[in-house]
Parts: sequence; C-alpha cells; structure tokens
Amino acid sequence: MDMNQAQTLKGFRDFLPNVARKREYILNTLKKVFISYGFEPLETPTLEYEEILTGKYGDEGDKLMYRFVDNGGRKVAMRYDQTVPLARVVAQYANDLPLPFKRYQIQNVFRAENTQKGRYREFLQVDIDTVGSQSPLADAEIIQIILKCYESLGFKKIKMLINDRRNFDGISNSAIVSIDKLKKIGPDGVANELVEKGYNDNDARKLLDSLIKAPPSGKVAEVIDLVTNAGFDKSKIEFSPTLARGLDYYTGLIFEVEAEDYPYGSLGGGGRYDNLLGIFSGKEIPAVGFAVGFDRTYEAMEELGLFPTDLIKTQALVTNTNPAASEIANQLRNKGFLVELYVDDKDLEKQLKYADKKGIPYVLIFKDGKIFLKDMKSGNQKEVSEGSLPDELRR
Repeated sequence: MDMNQAQTLKGFRDFLPNVARKREYILNTLKKVFISYGFEPLETPTLEYEEILTGKYGDEGDKLMYRFVDNGGRKVAMRYDQTVPLARVVAQYANDLPLPFKRYQIQNVFRAENTQKGRYREFLQVDIDTVGSQSPLADAEIIQIILKCYESLGFKKIKMLINDRRNFDGISNSAIVSIDKLKKIGPDGVANELVEKGYNDNDARKLLDSLIKAPPSGKVAEVIDLVTNAGFDKSKIEFSPTLARGLDYYTGLIFEVEAEDYPYGSLGGGGRYDNLLGIFSGKEIPAVGFAVGFDRTYEAMEELGLFPTDLIKTQALVTNTNPAASEIANQLRNKGFLVELYVDDKDLEKQLKYADKKGIPYVLIFKDGKIFLKDMKSGNQKEVSEGSLPDELRR
C-alpha cells in the first residue's frame, strides 16, 4: 500500500482520544451498574472453531461471518455475536459456573456487512445476561439494571417497552415483521403490508386492532410490578403489545429501551430466550438478557449533550525546562493530579503549543530558578512555590 494513502479497512474504525474518552465514559458507567447488581465479567476468544458458530444464525449469518483456515489447517471463524460463545461457555464449564450465572460481556464482534451509515464490520457489543433461572425476578432485574444504566448516563426521558413474545402465537412470522413496524408506518401501512402477505383488509385491521387493545399478559404485569416495587418510576415502563424482537430467538418477555427525546429508534433490546443456550449441552437452559446498542447510545448522548464537559484528562503539563521537572510531576501525581511531563527537549513555545492543542488547562514552567503556572485559557501566568502548587491547581 502507498503509505500516502494509509487508511482503515472499509467498515472498520479508529477512535481518536476525543471519541475514545467518551466511549470509555459510557463503558465505565455501565460496568459500575452491572457490578453493583452482582454481575461478573466474561471474555471469550475472538476466534472460535467454525462449527461452533456456523448454523446458529441462519443463512444470512453464515454469509456475513468471517471464516478462514488458520496456519494449523483448522477451520475457524471470528466472533459474530456474544450469545453463541456464551452457550459454548455454559456447556464447557457446566461444573464450574454457579447458577444462576450472571455475566456481562463487552467485546468487539465482526460481520462482513455491506457498509453504510450505522453498519460496521467491527463494532462493540455490550451484553448482560442471567443464565439458569426462570424466575420473573431475573427478567425484572435485567430491566432495572438497564433503566439504572441510562439514568446514570444522564437520560431523563427514558422508557422501557415490554411485551410477551407469546402474544403472537398463531400469527405467521412474516405478519409479525409487519406488525412490528407500527410506529414507523402506522396502522394503514401495517394493514397494507398484511394485505400484500395474503390477509384481506378487514382481517388485517381486526388482527392489528386486537393486538393494540390487548391487555398485558400476567407475566408482563408481574414483571412490571416487580420493577416498580423495587423503586423504579412506573411511567418509565410501558406495555407495548405490538413490539416484536427476534422471531426465532425469544421465547417469553421481550423489551426495548427508548429515549423519547431521541426519535431515531431504540437504544437496545433484549428478552427471555430459554431454547438457545442448550444447543451444546442438549438440554434447556433458561436465560434472559439485554444488549445495549452501544453506537446508538453514543450518538444519542452526543445529540442530547449528555457527555460531561470535564471528562478525565490531563490537568497540567510540566514543561521540560528544568532537571527537577520529572520529580515535581511525580509529586503532583502522588497527590492525585493528572499530570503529563513533556518528554522532548524542545523550546518552550513548542511545548505551549502542544498543551494548547491537547486542551491541557495549565502549564508548569521553570525559569531563572522560579516556578510559573500558566493558565492556558486566560493566558495569565503567575509565580508559585512548589508547596503551593496543589492548591493552585485545585482552584
């Protein structure tokens, strides 16, 4: 490759510090909530044996999966999602994992997508699941965690939509796909699609009307009560009788989280899936979980201005203008300050330009045996003593 044209592969991204810092903020916030509920981290390899992953996602999944033969002649595939690897872990370590097994997993997945806005070939998945419990408390706890996560990220108008996948029993998958579009295309649009799929207009509208007016199932009502009894605002939880997710995946309750002031789709979703994790052990293993839409959540936070303006970053640059610079930088670090030492031997003007480009608010300068602290925003500079430095930086 001509190095003058150095660039990322299509569908893959670099995250420079100004973006990576925000992504890290979201992840740290989510992890703190996950851990507070007793969930533990899980990591699985980027590569699995091909046979572990293939045939688990349908024809499209097999087509989009990165597969190759490694140097040892083994057929391998790159992680396509985190649920099938979880199923493999549950089977492989059945005697080591306490049930219920509560885990969160935050890793990149890889799909050979046709690249377009919002679709990437490598992207971060954030999953949280409880494995081995059929209790409605497990469903309620996942919902509580997600509501708490988005509250902690600063979302004010967050809402959890809940439905029961069993409400669609007797309705074809193709019809459910159309019904799930109700918010996007409205009742007339759904009815028209159902007519195209073989319904007469009257039956199509009756079906849609019966779903819209359906009361919440006993399971839905029970879980909503469990969530609100735990102290969560009932106005943030809504029964949505036309919500449909994962037609061949979910077996019970399904849920999606939305921000009412971000009208570009859900920020994540999940539900109960009791038939998937037993694919390697040959027995039913109940599970319920949620996948945070990380990129969508990031976009929503940018749109709504939810990122703190003071995300952790260097508080002061110590210029390389005195032999004691490194020692003083360490003294400040030991007092809890985030301090960078300029390591190159360059003139002061270049060091100041460096601090300005990085947005470092203060610069420590040594001159004629004295210490000066320069405020990069105002341009003001004043003499300080070594002992007063901590107090000056706290102002």
